[in-house]
Amino acid sequence: MTELLHPGLVLVGGGLIAAGLRGLPRQVVVLLAPLAAFALVCTAPEGILWRTEFMGHALQPYAVDKLSRIFAIIFTFAAFGGALFALNRDSRLELPAALIYAGSAVGVVLAGDLITVFLFWELMAIGSTLVIWSAGTPHSRSASFRYLMIHLLGGVLLMAGIAGHVVDTGSVAFTRIGLDSPAHALILAGFLINAAAPPLSAWLPDAYPEASWSGTVFLSAFTTKTAVYVLLRGYPGTELLVYVGLFMVFYGIVFALIENDMRRIFAYSIVSQVGFMVAGIGIGTEMALNGAAAHAFAHILYKALLLMAAGSVLYVTGLRKCTDLGGLFRSMPFTATCAVIGAASISAFPLTSGFASKSMLSQAAAESQLLGVWLLFAAASAGTFLYAGIKFPWMVFFGRDAGLRPPEPPLNMRLAMLLFALLCIGVGVFYTPLYALLPYATNYVPYDAPHVLGQLQLLLFSALAFFLLLPLLRGTPAITLDTDWLYRRAGPALLRACTRGLTKGLGALGEGVGRIRAQLLGWAERWHGAGRPLAQSITSGTMALWAGALLALYLLVFYLD
Repeated sequence: MTELLHPGLVLVGGGLIAAGLRGLPRQVVVLLAPLAAFALVCTAPEGILWRTEFMGHALQPYAVDKLSRIFAIIFTFAAFGGALFALNRDSRLELPAALIYAGSAVGVVLAGDLITVFLFWELMAIGSTLVIWSAGTPHSRSASFRYLMIHLLGGVLLMAGIAGHVVDTGSVAFTRIGLDSPAHALILAGFLINAAAPPLSAWLPDAYPEASWSGTVFLSAFTTKTAVYVLLRGYPGTELLVYVGLFMVFYGIVFALIENDMRRIFAYSIVSQVGFMVAGIGIGTEMALNGAAAHAFAHILYKALLLMAAGSVLYVTGLRKCTDLGGLFRSMPFTATCAVIGAASISAFPLTSGFASKSMLSQAAAESQLLGVWLLFAAASAGTFLYAGIKFPWMVFFGRDAGLRPPEPPLNMRLAMLLFALLCIGVGVFYTPLYALLPYATNYVPYDAPHVLGQLQLLLFSALAFFLLLPLLRGTPAITLDTDWLYRRAGPALLRACTRGLTKGLGALGEGVGRIRAQLLGWAERWHGAGRPLAQSITSGTMALWAGALLALYLLVFYLD
């Protein structure tokens, strides 16, 4: 039975069915579809389960191995957790679109060929665009169009690269690709756009915070982590990814530190955390690839938890700026506790999921004798603790009291947060089941004295730095400019300036043509008008005289020459 049902299509089908339901039946479908897909992923045997042909190419729409299984497991679980959190969302579009989005992501990770990857890749872009659109605000509609524009560009690059790859190799199998041809460079560019790699990373903080309080939870789980999966599958050991990943890490940290909108903080955090994974893929050892896969798994858990906490605050207060919030732990102790657990996990605090995964990446850098990368990972961990581990919970829940006393969010939202909080701790304490899911066998033990003591020292000194620099990190009401300014502001302004210049140029050209026309008409009037020299009647004798004169002139020139 597991070979007959594709987990991704179960989710997509569940989304389509939910679109036609209301009330309790809809809630049952949006919860059961992810659970059914989760069960199918867990019980599916390894190997190629579906085979077909298209235009002479062998397609493998459903293929399972250890790498695809771990991503499919966390994707289906994230779909369930997000659906539970969003049960009381009144949008008719969001939950169906979210299930289609999640099913498409599962379809990508279970695809054994590039054509199937591309089809689910594009469906994923459509589903995520609808999730953003479903927020129903002018900002969300504008952001969804910009989001779709960037992802269509990524899809074009991916399709062009796949076409070139097929021409070069004659195969559509999705195995290790490498960076050895222009076609493979195009595929990599398409993947990196979805990974939110600069300079086109601004689509993420532009679009994700404009989704609803529940939509952002779905968005955080799938697009960038699907990109991590395809990079793990196609480009392990590509050195360029080390530099791209490290740039992403610090790019996200800098913007998160200066950001005031709590959901934009976590949007930039996604860029930074995905950078860790991309750098690990670039290192390319088994330890590094295991670390990237484990960190993607852990990241979905703790980032969903943090965005659930932020979404809960937005739901009960209607506020999203950190400077407008503060002291919420007095009336929202449960949400505050969950936020602290998520903050500890993203900061790689021992006994949390983030420590169990991120320490593998640092260990991989150390084993590969990449001292610079190891030091940058350590510095980035300190930066992460500053903006996510302390800044968000401090400013929203424990800092200056803004006098707000909102209630806790509804029961379903609290249950979702509780589930993810328990998993953040459970995976950190009982890490062996996670390591058993990783693509390569490992006997790595994160809890030894050097790892634990080193991480605790790093976090404690980061906390000290935060409180010493608190006046600088408190945040002010401001607008953060990112590279999207180039196509949101500079591009349209340049287009308007060019349009004005072209209009003026065409106007000046028209005036010049008009003046020349008037001069030609005046000249014609002077010579050809009534009574003018060339308009007068002449006799045939005069004509013969002129013809003879011209003939004589011609003969004279001919003989003199």
